[in-house]
Amino acid sequence: GETVSVDELFSRIVEADMNVTFTGGDPMLHPEGFIVLATMIKQKTDKTIWCYTGYLFEDLLQHSLRRKLLELCDVLVDGRYVEAERDLSLHFRGSRNQRIINVQKSLQGTLQLEEV
Repeated sequence: GETVSVDELFSRIVEADMNVTFTGGDPMLHPEGFIVLATMIKQKTDKTIWCYTGYLFEDLLQHSLRRKLLELCDVLVDGRYVEAERDLSLHFRGSRNQRIINVQKSLQGTLQLEEV
């Protein structure tokens, strides 16, 4: 509910004893600021970055800025939330069509879906 600079947000992230999640509004709609923040996180911490997006992994690879942000993430939960696919038994996602992807392994070749 407040506006903060990337530097201030990074400072808060460093102080927190937890990993980082980029989510809602879709971070991939405005990747520029997230790229700056994710780069700082990767260069200066050992925190894991999760990203939630309505885009599919395969589509993110086709867009230069979105791909750059994707490359800085560790785990991607992709696909739009679909009410008809809602499943409360799922971990870390809201609907069955969404996938949990190990980004770094997937960028090396075959898509690596995470078992949760």
